[in-house]
Amino acid sequence: MQEKPLEIEKVEDGGGAYMVLRLHGPLLLGNFFPLQSMVRSDTSRLLIIDVADMPYIDSAGIGCLVGAHVSRQHSGRKLVIVGVNERLRTSLQVTKVDNLFTFAATVEEARAI
Repeated sequence: MQEKPLEIEKVEDGGGAYMVLRLHGPLLLGNFFPLQSMVRSDTSRLLIIDVADMPYIDSAGIGCLVGAHVSRQHSGRKLVIVGVNERLRTSLQVTKVDNLFTFAATVEEARAI
């Protein structure tokens, strides 16, 4: 499971209101840099990171999500994480960063936040 590469699917609304990044595969130390670059270059008002197809995350991946939150927070733009499975939620709770994030069940729900 952890050897699967990370693929990032980018979906934009065209008007700059939101962008969805769908992660397929684990978010790990060896593969989080493309996601980090995409988050830093995004100028949409709402960034939705869909992790429904992300089976595993390590501490570096958690750090990447925290960094995404911090960069969005300081610029007044929102970040919503969609599709969190129990394993990811537990990882975020154990590291005590779960309260930083806004979660939604679906992209549609995230867009309404």
